[in-house]
Amino acid sequence: MRAFGPAPSLSDIEALARTALERLPEPFAATVREVILRVEEFAEGDVLAEMGIEDPYELTGLYVGRPLTERSIDESGRFPDQVFLYRAPILLEWMESEGESLEHLVSHVLIHEIGHHFGLSDEDMHLLEEAAGGE
Repeated sequence: MRAFGPAPSLSDIEALARTALERLPEPFAATVREVILRVEEFAEGDVLAEMGIEDPYELTGLYVGRPLTERSIDESGRFPDQVFLYRAPILLEWMESEGESLEHLVSHVLIHEIGHHFGLSDEDMHLLEEAAGGE
């Protein structure tokens, strides 16, 4: 387990995530600008219950919205898509990791959730993460 000073704040995690967003290649970067990024301490209880998750430390991120691959040009009036990053679970995973930087972990979780926005496979998400400099 790693030892460090004061835990990074919500705004520290958000700053790392925004830096990762800035590194996304086009055409991903332009489309992701429409997605709202939110950093919270934990997922809300109803979200965890809906997902069947009992331990709030098990969920590091969440995409809320409709993937681009499932949309129709006839759609209108929908809420903007959102990506949530959950600080406490991310920090726990980081503390338990061997040598992984917090920047890399935040980027990894963010890219995974953004991948859901694009309807990407896990392999596609890995390639996107590499292109964004996350690995």
